Amino acid sequence: MFSVIIVQDGCRGPEEQHRLEPGHTLRFGRTAPAGGGLTLSHPAVACAAGEITATGAFWTLTNFSPDQTYIVENPQGAGEHIRVAPGRADAPVPFEFARVRLCAEESRPGCGFDVLAPRHDYLAAGSGTGPPASAPGTGAGETADWLFDPFPRPYPLDHTCRYFLVLTALCEPALHSGDPAAPVPDLTELADRLRPVWPKVTVADIAWNIDYLRLKLRLHTPDRGRSVRESLVRFALRFDLVHEGHLTALGGQLV
Repeated sequence: MFSVIIVQDGCRGPEEQHRLEPGHTLRFGRTAPAGGGLTLSHPAVACAAGEITATGAFWTLTNFSPDQTYIVENPQGAGEHIRVAPGRADAPVPFEFARVRLCAEESRPGCGFDVLAPRHDYLAAGSGTGPPASAPGTGAGETADWLFDPFPRPYPLDHTCRYFLVLTALCEPALHSGDPAAPVPDLTELADRLRPVWPKVTVADIAWNIDYLRLKLRLHTPDRGRSVRESLVRFALRFDLVHEGHLTALGGQLV
């Protein structure tokens, strides 16, 4: 399965996206790379600008330019970004959502692209991440076996991302009422509900995040008579992806 999705400015749908499986690469530049790739028409972009390589849970960026530094921004990270220096090879990018900017101080379309990495994994609650404790009665330098078995969640969701806010708002009526069949908010209602914690949210933002959730959770086409929103709620509640404790996020506290 693909692990990285590259979305060019002006992309009109999935058929115009580039989807990479782990180990696959995509080259990009102002001229079409041999064998196909991502073509960027901006005059400030180098003819052969760089390369993206997908791994299982992240991706790397190689900068072919001899004099331009590329910026990779996390649009949901309050200014978080990394710099990829000229000639840097295989710089790892840890963001699930990223905007790659190829031209300094240039924000016009065509000078960058978006990259999504929906296969980010997170350890299940209680698996632990700390160092092993010393075992009683062992000699110097000896330690006990690790007392946990870290394993990834089957459906990894980042509770600090906006898509999780959208999923939580979708599930809110069912969680409050205790009825999984409670009416599901529409796009406008979701935007209104999230505006206190996400002031600039639009209906288009909500629709994009719902599409991304469907992709990330690998939902198939909804059953006849059920919308994607209803399918997401049913799926999230069935697998306990959202519970009442998460509703505090709708008050501005991401958990």
